Amino acid sequence: MGDKGSPGLRRILSFASIIVLLRLAHGDLSYSIPEEMKRGSVIGNVAKDLGVDLRTLSSRKARIDVEGTRKRYCDINMSTGDLITSERIDRENICGQKPSCVLKYDIVLENPLELRRVTLHIQDVNDNSPEFKDDNIRMEISESADKGNRFSIEEAHDADIGQNAVQRYVLQKNDNFVLSLGTSSGGSKYGELVLNKELDREEQQEMKLLLTAVDGGSPQRSGTVVIHVVVLDANDNAPVFTQAEYQTTLRENSPLKTSVITVSATDADEGINGHVTYEFNQLSEKSHEIFSLDQNTGEITVIGEIDYEEGSKYELFVEAKDGYGLTSEAKVIIKITDVNDNAPMIHVKSLNVPIPENVPPGTEVGIINVQDRDSDNNKQVKCFIQQSVPFKLVPSIKNYYSLVTTGQLDREVVSDYNITITATDEGSPPLSSSKSVHLSVADINDNPPVFEEQSYSAYVTENNRPGSSLCSVTARDPDWRQNGTVVYSLLPGEVNGAQVSSYLSVNGDTGVIHAVRSFDYEQWRSFKVQVMARDNGSPPLSSNVSVSVFISDVNDNSPQILYPTPEGNSFMTELVPKAAHGGSLVSKVIAVDADSGQNAWLSYHIVKSTDPGLFTIGLHSGEIRTQRDISESDSMKQNLIVAVKDNGQPSLSATCSMHLLISDNLAEVPELKDISYDDKNSKLTWYLIIALVCVSTFFLTFIIIILGVRFCRRRKPRMLFDGAVAIPSAYLPPNYADVDGTGTLRSTYNYDAYLTTGSRTSDFKFVSSYNDNTLPADQTLRKSPSDFADVFGDSDGSPEVGMLVKPF
Repeated sequence: MGDKGSPGLRRILSFASIIVLLRLAHGDLSYSIPEEMKRGSVIGNVAKDLGVDLRTLSSRKARIDVEGTRKRYCDINMSTGDLITSERIDRENICGQKPSCVLKYDIVLENPLELRRVTLHIQDVNDNSPEFKDDNIRMEISESADKGNRFSIEEAHDADIGQNAVQRYVLQKNDNFVLSLGTSSGGSKYGELVLNKELDREEQQEMKLLLTAVDGGSPQRSGTVVIHVVVLDANDNAPVFTQAEYQTTLRENSPLKTSVITVSATDADEGINGHVTYEFNQLSEKSHEIFSLDQNTGEITVIGEIDYEEGSKYELFVEAKDGYGLTSEAKVIIKITDVNDNAPMIHVKSLNVPIPENVPPGTEVGIINVQDRDSDNNKQVKCFIQQSVPFKLVPSIKNYYSLVTTGQLDREVVSDYNITITATDEGSPPLSSSKSVHLSVADINDNPPVFEEQSYSAYVTENNRPGSSLCSVTARDPDWRQNGTVVYSLLPGEVNGAQVSSYLSVNGDTGVIHAVRSFDYEQWRSFKVQVMARDNGSPPLSSNVSVSVFISDVNDNSPQILYPTPEGNSFMTELVPKAAHGGSLVSKVIAVDADSGQNAWLSYHIVKSTDPGLFTIGLHSGEIRTQRDISESDSMKQNLIVAVKDNGQPSLSATCSMHLLISDNLAEVPELKDISYDDKNSKLTWYLIIALVCVSTFFLTFIIIILGVRFCRRRKPRMLFDGAVAIPSAYLPPNYADVDGTGTLRSTYNYDAYLTTGSRTSDFKFVSSYNDNTLPADQTLRKSPSDFADVFGDSDGSPEVGMLVKPF
């Protein structure tokens, strides 16, 4: 027996490593390689043979594709572009005794989808020695056999083919037999023993001959068997089959013990010489597992699984032998008929996930391969998608389909698709299979943030605390992760000439707007800002919203009295005619409030008066009127304290004092000294007193000088004054103009000083208030010398100067 791993085999492999590349007309590739190449051996460079560079080969995801569960014996080295062996290739195991052993694969290139057929022709290597079925062959030959009779010998089996198969037999030298070589109908070599000298049982009852089978490989391999020849009495006829070749069909998946065919042979001899038995000759291991032969009847039955996809045709050799060893052989051909017993198989060869949502319709996102191991119509497959989804299968090359988009994807509407691909063959009955494919959609920043409201309004009371929250804005972005993360900010701008950031701030994460400062309603009542919501996509998208801030009033301003001046600032006096009737307007208190609304609704109240029943004040007008007629018994001096209150909560107020003098004539007004007031409430009073003392001192000094000059110049009297004398007037209150149409009383007073005689009190006297009937001061003070002489005369009494000022 030969050794399968001998050094000679390695030498053959080294020579057989030369690979012949055949280019087909349509661009497919064909390689011829020896079997038993080591794993990782280079078959050829597909990158060069396909005319693509290594980068293109990698970017297009080049790969070897196989059908179904077939074993893949080669692969592509992406770094070099070489087609290399990935498994040990044993031609005998793959193709058996087929004269041609071919492996066909597809090279798949994506983007765009392209298929290139690769054909590997596996060349036989002499790695198997010839083998006989048994170590000993027993042959019983009658001594009456004639010279030249032929006796067939069991063939030696060599798994190799062609020249590496059995080429000849060598018989050990002997006196009775020579070896004759022949070729069977299957092309195999066989030997026959030819009787060269008659046998004589009396001389030699048995003999042993060594038969050697030799193949034609290099180096040669051989196998031996011992032929044990037993010399018997005469056996004249060999069995004869009714047919030299039997043919039949067998349905795939036939049950066990199914009868396939019965062969029959007859022998013309009688008795034990005519008893025929049957046995397989040269039966492959696979066939031995599937079929069984009844030695007595010649019936072939099924003992294993019949699978059309594993083998569609079987050739069996049946040998018929009589009782004394004469044999004959017949060939049995069994054809397997296909049954639709294989459902289509769906293979996802490529899937580009996640799929960007902005891919245009018609974009290829996957490659699907559908295979059916059956044949003919049973192999024809239709593939489709069951659901209503924006994807479809487009037939591509051979049994490949491209999974392409049919519409615009929107991750915010549907982020994942679970599609079911169904494949149905055209067998009877049809078989189908389904496969679920999960497709996820990748987010693209195609949605700007959207605010929940078109505009926002924030209401805050004035005098708020800095840092307090005013309102919150919220924007939603349906995009995913950073594309949907919203950041808030204030758009640059100005409010009342100042940057908006000095008024408000916004939390970038939550959208809560805070006040940076305290607001004053009296300065501004509302303003608008723009808030921007921006996502973190690339490029970022944004949207703006208007936020109106309304400041509500707080009662934080007390009423401000415009007339009369509030108590403590001045001393106000009004004249009331004695003949005033009830309801007569005496004066009016005018006040304003910087607040608004009910906080600015003012009411007027007399909180204290000299005669409570004499005067009343309008609740909302502030007009002071008499409640009854003035009587003689009423005190000439009437003091009123008026409070002005607003309507806020809590209410704020201000007070003022009103001094009324009931008199028709200014001359009747009591002396200034009798009108007392709180000195500490007005410094102006002290200033007036000092001014009066200074003026009085000046006038007295001036008069003394004039009198002295007059006595010195008696003969020539002189005028006291060459012109007008400007007498300092008392404090004159400002003119009050109308405020917001409230009708403030307008009174203007001018005061002139006169030199008087005959007065023992040396007082200043009031003159009537200035009006259209009163002469201007420049006409009353500008006197001629004669006028002064008439006034002063030659009286011995010292002239007295009196002036009474109505102060304000």
